[in-house]
Amino acid sequence: MKILQIHTQYRQPGGEDTVASNEAELLRDAGHSVIEHREQNPPGPVAAAGDMVRGAWNPAAARRVRDLVRVHAPDVTHIHNTWYHLSPSVFRAAREGSPTVLTLHNYRLACANAMLLRDSKPCELCVTSQNAWYGVRYKCYLDNYAQSIAAATTIAFNRRRGTWRKDVDLILALTEFARERFIESGIPENRIAVKPNFVPDPGPRTQPVQDSDVVLFVGRLTSEKAPDVLLDAWEAAAPDYRLEVIGVGPLEADLRRRGIAGVSLLGQVDRSAVSARMLEARALVLPSIWYEGLSMVLLEALAAGVPVLASDIGPIPEVVAPLGSDWLVAPGDVGDLAKGLTRLQDGEHVARAGAAARATYEAQYSETQGLAALEAVYKRVVRTISGSRA
Repeated sequence: MKILQIHTQYRQPGGEDTVASNEAELLRDAGHSVIEHREQNPPGPVAAAGDMVRGAWNPAAARRVRDLVRVHAPDVTHIHNTWYHLSPSVFRAAREGSPTVLTLHNYRLACANAMLLRDSKPCELCVTSQNAWYGVRYKCYLDNYAQSIAAATTIAFNRRRGTWRKDVDLILALTEFARERFIESGIPENRIAVKPNFVPDPGPRTQPVQDSDVVLFVGRLTSEKAPDVLLDAWEAAAPDYRLEVIGVGPLEADLRRRGIAGVSLLGQVDRSAVSARMLEARALVLPSIWYEGLSMVLLEALAAGVPVLASDIGPIPEVVAPLGSDWLVAPGDVGDLAKGLTRLQDGEHVARAGAAARATYEAQYSETQGLAALEAVYKRVVRTISGSRA
């Protein structure tokens, strides 16, 4: 099968970029032909402003994609991120020559900031009301009226013209939680299915999980990821382990100033080194106060047989539930997180959860499962389109 994969890359590479690249590589290894088309939002403020104004519908981007489809004649066009340089106009252009699939890595089809988060709390106002203009009222995109207007306009315009009904054959949500939110926001229920991400197998552990004395946090040091809450809880629990904080972000300087015993801030670490640390860790802590999409870090921990102490919020419980209820804590609750950290001292408890983590990975988030899910999606849309045109 020939797949045209389209994605607007982020200036700071993130999980969505990794997912798109991993899927392309997995499909090629399985014998499929994959054409990767990558674009990027312009760096200059004038060009960026122009593209953002066209973020709802960009005719030039549509022409580029129409030409790609004409030249390559793909069996399927799979689009990941279109914000904002490509715009949703590319779906109509692609569908003129092939079935179209969209993966929703975040909540941007319903929320101006794509996170369903406002004032450091979950917010579903634009979902339940099906009214994106609340995002302008509260300056939800980068705390800026003009940019929030551009984001809200993109949502409202494409909802009104029926882009997700007319121009996309199948929309993929990463979790059942996300699928429910998109349906409530107005996405046609029969057009949206759940297909989670996958991660490569990191290989065998270097030591049993219960023998490790290292607990990890991996992620951007931002308020929604709540590393500050983790450090408060760590200080309160005073566990006999080391906490390694991997990542950079606006909270880094404040976290470093705290100088808590047993806590090391390692800054930016390359992916291979993170994978190696996972295979040596006792647990990963995911204290997020926002819904997340489907955290790649979380899946990487499961693959490494690492238990995950995580916030009981959004789609996270869907993934962590097989480990047991003791591995979920109230989001933003320092005391509850501290209690969870003290439970890490029970070696048998940690070992059972580590085994459950690895079993969950193999059953749901492995490369084998990922390839089967992708191939099933593509066969479904090709069969559907062929049947409708017969």
